[in-house]
Amino acid sequence: MGKWVDLNPDILSLILLRIPTHQRVSTASLVCKSPLSCVLDPFFWSDIDLLDWYRRHPYLEIKYVDSTVRKLIRRSKGTFRRLFSFRLGDAGFASLLTGTAIYHSGSGRCLQVLEIPMSEVNDKTLVKFAESLANLTVSKVSYCSKITHVGIEAFGKNCKSWTQLKRNMPPRALERLLNTSTVNELKAMAIVDIMPFVVGAIRANCKALTHLEIHGCLNVKLETELEDSCRQLFAFRRPPSFHWQG
Repeated sequence: MGKWVDLNPDILSLILLRIPTHQRVSTASLVCKSPLSCVLDPFFWSDIDLLDWYRRHPYLEIKYVDSTVRKLIRRSKGTFRRLFSFRLGDAGFASLLTGTAIYHSGSGRCLQVLEIPMSEVNDKTLVKFAESLANLTVSKVSYCSKITHVGIEAFGKNCKSWTQLKRNMPPRALERLLNTSTVNELKAMAIVDIMPFVVGAIRANCKALTHLEIHGCLNVKLETELEDSCRQLFAFRRPPSFHWQG
């Protein structure tokens, strides 16, 4: 039997990359010096996936999620290209962009895939940092209740390399929300009015777009020409016909 210390570093890295992110942090570096040297390599953290960690700890407070993301960003030294995290907060989102500026000119320039379902990031934070997401190609912001058409529009204006946008929301939960007050109904009507323009801007600005899911944008009516344009995409999920009661 060979020894881990004699294993080719590139092969060892490929083996360790198959270990879930949280286990790489907590255990892989404790085995011997060879795994430790791999774990300390910034490029080892170019893909940060916290799905398995979240499944084990589904009720973690947002501050702990943000803290974990910040630590992993530091390990990557700004080289991370993908992030998958549930329940990310504004502080955690800001660390994706401000944290990388220490190591590279232009923060967030390496980030290409951002998947943050069920997160608490809001429009204000998105608008503030959207300019730093120029190389983003995939955005998945489903079930993020604090992101509205304002945040989606900020994405569309700045992410010229977009190929996929996924934005879904639970219809039943939205139905209850929209029926709670006249204020919510008026807010929903405002979103219905503006979203076609946002979708149109995304189609105009993001020439590489191939996947668009806006199934969660209820009651949005796309004009025939715009909907035909969206249907030319490789994958398109249009908004459902849904009516709330005032």
